[in-house]
Amino acid sequence: MSVVTTDVAHVMASYHAATAEVITRYLAEREPGPHLYDPVRSFMARPAKGIRPALCLAACEAFGGSLDEAVRTAAAVELLHAAFLIHDDIEDGSLRRRGEPTLHVQHGVPIALNAGDALAVICLRPLLDNVAVLGSRLARSVLTEFQLTLETTVEGQAIELGWRLDDVAELTPVDYLDMILRKTCAYTAILPLRVGALIGSRGSADLDAISQFGFALGAAFQIRDDVLDLRSDASNGNDLMGDIREGKRTLMLIHFLRHAHPADRARVAAFLQRSPESCTSDEAAAIFDAIGAAGSVAYAEEYAASLLEHAERGFDDAFARCAPSAALTFLHDVIGFVTQRAR
Repeated sequence: MSVVTTDVAHVMASYHAATAEVITRYLAEREPGPHLYDPVRSFMARPAKGIRPALCLAACEAFGGSLDEAVRTAAAVELLHAAFLIHDDIEDGSLRRRGEPTLHVQHGVPIALNAGDALAVICLRPLLDNVAVLGSRLARSVLTEFQLTLETTVEGQAIELGWRLDDVAELTPVDYLDMILRKTCAYTAILPLRVGALIGSRGSADLDAISQFGFALGAAFQIRDDVLDLRSDASNGNDLMGDIREGKRTLMLIHFLRHAHPADRARVAAFLQRSPESCTSDEAAAIFDAIGAAGSVAYAEEYAASLLEHAERGFDDAFARCAPSAALTFLHDVIGFVTQRAR
């Protein structure tokens, strides 16, 4: 595993601050306030890891571009991510996000749904403003990347929702990887890395190699998120064991349903057929204990570690033409950071 040589969280926070400043300008003094932009601005002000804009900005700088050239694109990535979060929370019935009640708990589903729509629409504005900075050809290429990612992400979300609605139990790790490639990896790692590399290299970067690296990094990041959701001592500001209550087909659950004792599988399968609202914390904790006892959490952690080994090997191909720089070091150190983070 790679050795972390930079303060990844500090660098990430610096990139996020630059992005947040741009986002604030796009959201400032817009009306109507109480039922749209006030909730939107409040949500965007919540603490966030900021890994997506950091990957975008670092990739741009690693390929020789400047922060100013990519910061509008990074802002668009973060606005899109926020839109997805708000809609995901509604679809999942989640109660908390980033240390506070979810937007639909605070303001009701109609207001939250419209706020998510607004963020998805507003993310187009910085992409259009890219024309003046990047030129029409490169700005169009960046916009095309966003459009393709939007399609891919909603397809991945539909697959996951379908598994839960249809109570699908016969799944494999390959099924899981295909789903998170579409739903999570596409906009968490692949999109920000690709558009950052596009901008920094003026369209000459090897985007296939970037995508391979981004997939391995993003998949490991998601599996780590799934593990953290189960950890009752994880202070990530979101619902503890929310994935269990919601019946999400995580890698851990898929492993459990394939390898656990038949009686334990039957008990968990019956639990998954119930609505999240009917599941108590004690019942969710019992399911967590069963998943842990079956070795499924350890399996997921080992799987994430193997993905990060792939990311380590793919890093050199993805950034082969980049000169040594602080941004390049940060991108390499993110590999180790993924498994070390506690939130």
